[in-house]
Amino acid sequence: MTHDHDLVLRPTEAQTAAALNPPAGRNGGDLVVETLAGLGATTVFGLPGQHALGMFDALRRSSLSYVGLRVENNAGFAADAYGRITGEVAPLLLSTGPGALMSLAALQESAAASAPVLAIGSQVPTAGLGGGRHGYLHELRDQQASFRDVVKSVHTARTQSQIPSAIAAAWESALTAPHGPVWVEIPQDVLLAPTTLPVVTAMDATPHEVVPRPELTAVAAHLLSGAARPAIIAGGGVVRSDASGKLLALAEKLNAPVVTTFGGKGAFPWEHPLSLQSWLEDRHTTDFLQSADVLLVVGSGLGELSSNYHTFAPRGRVIQIEADAGKLESNHPALGIHADARLALSALLETVDEREDDTAAASVRTVLDRVRARIAAQELTLEQQVLASVREALPDDAPSFWDMTILAYWAWSAFDARHPNTMHSAQGAGGLGYGFPAALGAAAADPTRPVLAVSGDGGAMYSIAELATARQYDLPVTWLIVDDGGYGILREYMQDTFGEATATELSRPDFVALAESFGVPAVRTTPQSLAEDLAKSLTEPGPSVVVLPAVLRMFAPTHL
Repeated sequence: MTHDHDLVLRPTEAQTAAALNPPAGRNGGDLVVETLAGLGATTVFGLPGQHALGMFDALRRSSLSYVGLRVENNAGFAADAYGRITGEVAPLLLSTGPGALMSLAALQESAAASAPVLAIGSQVPTAGLGGGRHGYLHELRDQQASFRDVVKSVHTARTQSQIPSAIAAAWESALTAPHGPVWVEIPQDVLLAPTTLPVVTAMDATPHEVVPRPELTAVAAHLLSGAARPAIIAGGGVVRSDASGKLLALAEKLNAPVVTTFGGKGAFPWEHPLSLQSWLEDRHTTDFLQSADVLLVVGSGLGELSSNYHTFAPRGRVIQIEADAGKLESNHPALGIHADARLALSALLETVDEREDDTAAASVRTVLDRVRARIAAQELTLEQQVLASVREALPDDAPSFWDMTILAYWAWSAFDARHPNTMHSAQGAGGLGYGFPAALGAAAADPTRPVLAVSGDGGAMYSIAELATARQYDLPVTWLIVDDGGYGILREYMQDTFGEATATELSRPDFVALAESFGVPAVRTTPQSLAEDLAKSLTEPGPSVVVLPAVLRMFAPTHL
């Protein structure tokens, strides 16, 4: 009896001939890049190092495009953004020891934001593995242990024949919901040794779908259909699963107000009558969500920021749809549905009853009016003007990447992303230096449209070296640096808490002159000319820098 899969696996005569006569001059690094290409990769990020040279040598024999950054952490941020924008695996090639460890902060952000990054690092020669102190350069007793708490999965290839399978397993892990970073390591001698193994051809590493259990979606649909005051919190899982259309249809069918988390920006139309926008750090929004008799949470773990710093205490029934099983009911009791957001929303959309409610849109307007009145009472005209200027200058479909800076904190709540998957920040792990290198990764994914990066002067200094990368690859990234002479948000926190700020003031360079020294055009702007200067920079080819000297303030918190 012949099975279909037997026919698929039988090589053709041409494949057999090619396998028996592999090209000369290949090494273990070629197996790495051939596997990546066979899995569908087109672009890789990274930074070479002594133990990893076998991989980088192989790049010149491959069709992969390489984007090299100046610091491993920044290379990780670039890969993170590439994965977010494309939804595809972003390979990240790294060296051993210090080079590998420098990527950890970026991989933590990818883990928190569910970005599919495939980090492939080298290792000391095979003889040095196992925890002994052999004295190899870059040697760690257990390099994997440094990554195991950060990434989704860890994989090792100790022989050349293990390389394709290890990378394919890691690829599948990275793309299985929830997406996330994975780690593969390969010893130096394995990468450098000549190989007679056949060229790696197309490989299948199809991720597993996380399908909702039908008995749970049936209960959820019953609860939502009978709700008197339903509401929806839409998180980043809606964006990552491309479920914005399903969310809109479900919200309209239920007449349910929707608030998007900071990671879910763009998941729901900002100006829709049912849109509560993203004012999660406002007590008026928190109170409204608490009053819902049935609250549907999709693609969010209701963490610190999404719960107004854990002051949110729902009084009604909570339904939580989440692809990360560890986040289910981790903060609030709920009907937990472990599923990809798109699949679960599709099931609900097919089974909920249409719900009439003439009051929902009016309730949304009331909440937003109260939010705006609270902000208006704080005399924050400059901050709102600056954010409005950014929105005016940025094309609707242009992606933006925001560092941990006061303007970004405003944007989380107040910026209209207009399209799903266009606004991204480092709010997952909260590390500095994300904005600019991430924007470079997005520009590498699609160099046909401009990309905006937003940083403060403190965060900008983390990634200033990447101006060289932007110039080298001529990437269309405009970098807005809001220069307030220090770590502005930490200054505010310390002044509010202790009455005085310590260690927050910074001596910084002339950012315009510094950018120009890299061959990157730059301009110093004002709040009044920001929209015009930013729009001009965004329309010009290649990289550019816009520096705004300004001290911005945050709106008052409501969770204290």
